Amino acid sequence: MQRKFNDSQVHELLYQALETERGGIKIYTTALKAAVNKDLHKEWSGYLEETQTHESVLTHVFDELGLDTEAQSPGRSVVAHIGESLVKAMEMALRDGDPDAAQLVAGECVVLAETKDHLNWELIGHVAKHASGDVARVLKKAYEAVEEDEDHHLYHTTGWTRELWIDSLGFPAVLPPPEEVKNVETAIGASRAEHARESMLKS
Repeated sequence: MQRKFNDSQVHELLYQALETERGGIKIYTTALKAAVNKDLHKEWSGYLEETQTHESVLTHVFDELGLDTEAQSPGRSVVAHIGESLVKAMEMALRDGDPDAAQLVAGECVVLAETKDHLNWELIGHVAKHASGDVARVLKKAYEAVEEDEDHHLYHTTGWTRELWIDSLGFPAVLPPPEEVKNVETAIGASRAEHARESMLKS
């Protein structure tokens, strides 16, 4: 038996998702200033472009569903505040003058932002699967356009941040990380890649 979905909460999810993408653009723009590793800089440059595309995809969703892209909600305000806080944290680390430490902070901030972003799109996919009518059609198209990028952003940056931390601790690190080498796109793949790091160090 199909339940009627909560329209107002679906709208809330979309407001938060759009704000997350807008914040993500600022976060990647700042993170790139802290990226010392050339491969990581290249990776994040691509993620910035993809995040800009995701913001455009969501703007199109708003247009199709007749929603106001500038409408505010308490949840959206919180998302904006968190995004601004992450940018300020990276700027603080950059001012402290230790490039490697600032790069680690940037990695952690990107992981935090992408965790929320990944959750947003997972929920959008759930709505697309279980709703009906225009909402299901519009969200399904958007979800399919973005899903793979979001998996990539979260799992690969998590790998980068872990390995950069391990390197900073004075232990052998796998750089680029296993997630990058194995082109991980799923949570299971990310787990397998992390478990494979020891064998990759020996090869």
